[in-house]
Amino acid sequence: MNINLENFEFLKTCAEELYKSFASVRCPYFNDLVHFNAQGLKHLKFKGDAVERVAQDQCMRYKLLHVAPLILKRSGTIQAISCRQGFEHVRRNSKTELIAVQRTYYEFIAVIDDVRVRVIVKRVNSGELYFWSIIPYWKSDGKNRLLGFGNPEAD
Repeated sequence: MNINLENFEFLKTCAEELYKSFASVRCPYFNDLVHFNAQGLKHLKFKGDAVERVAQDQCMRYKLLHVAPLILKRSGTIQAISCRQGFEHVRRNSKTELIAVQRTYYEFIAVIDDVRVRVIVKRVNSGELYFWSIIPYWKSDGKNRLLGFGNPEAD
């Protein structure tokens, strides 16, 4: 699938503006707020700290982004929880440090406009909940769509 660079930049700009307009939403599952912070937006663009996602992957996420707050507002059940130890950059005492933390990923699955979507919410240690990612709930082997769970940290 070839993506026109001009269209991609327009879609990216629109998605960034949309994301920045999102207010925190109360999720019934947590009975708490889920925030839309800079880390979630960064994760839509990058797989790791310096590895940018391919344009098709970014476009897919940007096109689904508008349903993320709606799914979180309506989700009273969770489909998966994944806990992992890892390192995170944490700002403390005017310094950014890399420290070991407990990361928990919560996965919500919904069907919106005939598209099955997976929304991932992240919590570091016992901190605030924040949007982490949105992806179609399938993968492809080149010919067929394959349903299944991926790696929420990287997805």
